Amino acid sequence: MSIPRLVLATKNQGKHAEMSDIVLGMGLAEEIVTGLDWADVDETGTTLEENALLKGRAVTEATGLPALADDTGLSVKALQGQPGVHSARYAGPTASYADNYTKLLGELEGAEDRSARFVTVVALVLPDGSFVTAEGTVEGEIALEPRGEGGFGYDPVFMVGGRTMSQMGVEEKNRISHRKRALAALGEALGL
Repeated sequence: MSIPRLVLATKNQGKHAEMSDIVLGMGLAEEIVTGLDWADVDETGTTLEENALLKGRAVTEATGLPALADDTGLSVKALQGQPGVHSARYAGPTASYADNYTKLLGELEGAEDRSARFVTVVALVLPDGSFVTAEGTVEGEIALEPRGEGGFGYDPVFMVGGRTMSQMGVEEKNRISHRKRALAALGEALGL
């Protein structure tokens, strides 16, 4: 099932670019509709799935079009799964990416186990109210310091195979990322 016109339910430019490349590349949508606006959505859910559905439903309601939303959390073993659903606001409601990963690095100071997992839940919400969700994960570890210039969010400190996601090119990151895996699972659920 390829969707003729799809809205990506994010105002994050890095996430929008990443999702657009993946969605169009896998044939999930024929066109990504841009230039629309909607009210900011409070992510009040207690799970990634709840937040993805909140965003997807709000954007579908505002635009009348199918919407694809996601929520991503970083789960760090030494921090008992934190920051988790609070990853985007880990250092406070107006925190920058650097604020968030700097707080994370401070809390992991001296930790021997730096294993972590990125988890993304995507939600495709259709105008009739129906929806499909899917999850993708990628295992890695937290670097001792930020490295690399690309990506966004925790990419400068999240390592896979000895390199941070910020040190990977866009194509390489999109082949292995949690978001790619979630979208691939969604494609499978839709029979693509």
